[in-house]
Amino acid sequence: MTTPSTVPAANARRRGILLALTGAMLWGGSGVAGQYVLQDCAFPTEWLVGVRLLISGLLLLVIDGICYRRDLFALFREKRDAIEILAFAVFGMLAVQYTYFAAIKYSNAATGTVLQYLMPIVIVFYTALTTRKPPRPLELVCVLLAVAGTFLIVTHGNLSVLAISPAALLWGLLSALAGAFYTVQPKRLIRKWRPTLITGWGMFLGGLLFLPVSHPLVFTGVWNTTSALLFAYIILFGTVIAFVCYLGSLQYLQPGETGILGSAEPLAAILLSVSILHIAFGLFDLLGTIFILTAVYILARRK
Repeated sequence: MTTPSTVPAANARRRGILLALTGAMLWGGSGVAGQYVLQDCAFPTEWLVGVRLLISGLLLLVIDGICYRRDLFALFREKRDAIEILAFAVFGMLAVQYTYFAAIKYSNAATGTVLQYLMPIVIVFYTALTTRKPPRPLELVCVLLAVAGTFLIVTHGNLSVLAISPAALLWGLLSALAGAFYTVQPKRLIRKWRPTLITGWGMFLGGLLFLPVSHPLVFTGVWNTTSALLFAYIILFGTVIAFVCYLGSLQYLQPGETGILGSAEPLAAILLSVSILHIAFGLFDLLGTIFILTAVYILARRK
């Protein structure tokens, strides 16, 4: 079996880039599929998020058990670990999934994904508060770029009107906040245990705790061949396989490089939304997206 240490450096790097881009594009496609089932097939956001978390979490736990052959429940033997995984499940995994799909429901996959990519800016401010050090000049430039990009997307340059609904803006900003928590909070657990174990339990527990709201056995909406295939895509390709590809890329690339390549996610969401769903994506949307992704690119290269 080929391992990262036995793969030639050039081939390893190409493999890592391919895996990172594949994962990002699958995630972007998940947003577009989510937009279709939420808006055109009237899937309830709560149902979609709850069932996605339960099934995807269970599949990741099965993959972790097969790959590592370790006790899946050892995580809960220490009180601190148990509390942290519950916090990650509710305020990280569940929160980021629900706010993301809610933003898509009230706008579109492209806008929802781009707004979620304000997450690194939130992390900059969080780091400044926790370390009691002001952001560096380049980080402040990134903040200004992100704010300017959001302004263009939300207003299209006209302060008197909103180009997207207030609900879409609110859920998009909450998605960025939840994404920041989702990124920062589980670091200690992931170092101590394994990414598949932490993500699997985070999804599964989030889905379990969401049962009183999601009601997975009570479905309202249009269930046909198209919606069933898109739902299967969201679970298998847009969640499980995308996550496995992302983890695989970390074996061959630095995390900063993977973060930069992850910018293919909003680009994929934009291209697929315009070409398949025929959403309007004008000049101001394009400029705003470029500003936000430029800020993400700079921060990813520095960290």
